[in-house]
Amino acid sequence: MADLSETAAFPFICEGGLVANRSTFIMQPGQALQLENFEPDIEGGYKRIQGFQRHVRHIVPQTSSADEKVLMVTSFEDKILAARGEKIFSSASTSLGRGASSAIAANTAMTGSGTITVISTTGFSSSGTLQINNELFTYTGVTSTTFTGVTRATGGTSAAAHAATSDTTRTVVSESWTERDTGRTNAGKYSFERFNFDGNSKIVVVDGVNAPTVFNSALSATDVSTSSVLGASIVASYREHMFYAGMPLTGNSGPQELVFSEPFDEDGFNSGQGAGSIKVDDTIVGLKVFRDGLFIFCENRIFKLTGSSLSDFAVQAVTRDIGCINGKTIQEFAGDLLFLGPDGLRTVAGTANIGDVELGTISSNVQSLFDENISDATVFDSVVIPEKTQYRLFFSKTGSLESRTEGLICVLKNQQGGSKGYEFSTVKGIKPSCTDTLIDAGDILVLHGGFDGYIYRQEEGTTFDGTAILGKYRSPDLTMNDPGIRKHMQRVIVNFKPESTIDADMFVRYDYESPTSARPAAYPLDSTSIAGIYGTSTYGTPTYGGPSQPLIRQPVEGSGFAVALRVNDGGSTPAYSLKGFQLEYQLGARR
Repeated sequence: MADLSETAAFPFICEGGLVANRSTFIMQPGQALQLENFEPDIEGGYKRIQGFQRHVRHIVPQTSSADEKVLMVTSFEDKILAARGEKIFSSASTSLGRGASSAIAANTAMTGSGTITVISTTGFSSSGTLQINNELFTYTGVTSTTFTGVTRATGGTSAAAHAATSDTTRTVVSESWTERDTGRTNAGKYSFERFNFDGNSKIVVVDGVNAPTVFNSALSATDVSTSSVLGASIVASYREHMFYAGMPLTGNSGPQELVFSEPFDEDGFNSGQGAGSIKVDDTIVGLKVFRDGLFIFCENRIFKLTGSSLSDFAVQAVTRDIGCINGKTIQEFAGDLLFLGPDGLRTVAGTANIGDVELGTISSNVQSLFDENISDATVFDSVVIPEKTQYRLFFSKTGSLESRTEGLICVLKNQQGGSKGYEFSTVKGIKPSCTDTLIDAGDILVLHGGFDGYIYRQEEGTTFDGTAILGKYRSPDLTMNDPGIRKHMQRVIVNFKPESTIDADMFVRYDYESPTSARPAAYPLDSTSIAGIYGTSTYGTPTYGGPSQPLIRQPVEGSGFAVALRVNDGGSTPAYSLKGFQLEYQLGARR
């Protein structure tokens, strides 16, 4: 038996996120040299991200080419709105019910009198066509939780088995798309604003070319009539006025002009009734209401509009030296406004003095990622996941494969000592053409439209719509505070929090992964002794009563002056968090 009396221990927690701008020699032990498809976890550690799946099973209809990407996706009045080509459509989405009785067997007969049980039928038409996985169904009636008069395997599809929804998987049920607006020639990526000026919910959409269009709760479309906002690409509601910007340079307006409507009338532009316009000295790229003001983001400047009406609207400069290079990156995040500037991610943070602001850059740790991708910033998109205090920026590029598309995850989380800090990681394999986040009765809906014409929901499932999520973690090269002493490794203790069995391997590497150093084979991470949770565990998989955050004591081989750990995830199991490690070793000779 080995003599462990002189064994030293070097513990560290996973904290600090990805660091790409400094030597591994001076990084903190808990930081990461590689953190791909893991996210900084607000509960501590680094968590393998969740997947995405189709939220509407039908493809959004094209106008003229299968290459048309989705230009807009959002949720409004229990419907999914999507734009592709020259048209806008609506659909509805739900899930099969829970429990064995909601599952659909392949041999279940449905020939006009079948019933499908779902979580809710809210938003669906009273009759129509459904899709579950690849099978089409027709129905003739609905209750609050069922479709009735169902005929299955329609439209040339085949009957198949469909599992009930569970705590870990959701079986999507969606209706076919309904055309809501047409003739939107040469439309670009949309912006939109939900509002309620008169007790009726509405949404206004703009596409950078055509007239703004307003949909009421019945999804009836009305174009905004005035020529001064024709071609607007930006819209925001502030102080009961509708503000339009991003118009092309014409005799009526231009890219530096902000046109606002009469109070409580998104289509009223009589100056005698409170409508007007404001011009700034730079091209406007985004608008965002934050606290008591409307922030006007330009290419090289940022302004803030305050006041409540035509008589007292006033614009002041926040900064004349920094601008936003893509308005789709502006998000309200953790009490701040976050946006992409020419030097990375920045915040516009309210200070203790009401009405005052300060600008700060937060992404210096990962600046090299922006340097590599900033030239394509005009097609980037972003989304916020509020319950994780997480911001995601996607480096979508025209022509690039989805599997090779990268992005950045930014999380605001508590640090040791009680302070808060931003931590980063990268995501690879998600390529949105447009995004939206909606909180509805506590349910957070994170959507993106694809370059392939489908609508997806993030934060569910264990794959990227069937493609494995390959997660990669690498620690800094750890010298245990003395790079001159050889460390003979004995074991690595891994602390992690699994939700089920996982498919991951740990690698131990030495001396900055020198080709002459030892390279032991992979050590599998084993979660078969996790605590089983009734209702979510698979019979025979967990050991009930096991630790919910197990310590895996893994004997390892090899020695070196510096030690690094890698974790490679296989990509198709439920998410888990790496919480920390302890390296145990014996001291060798000094070089």
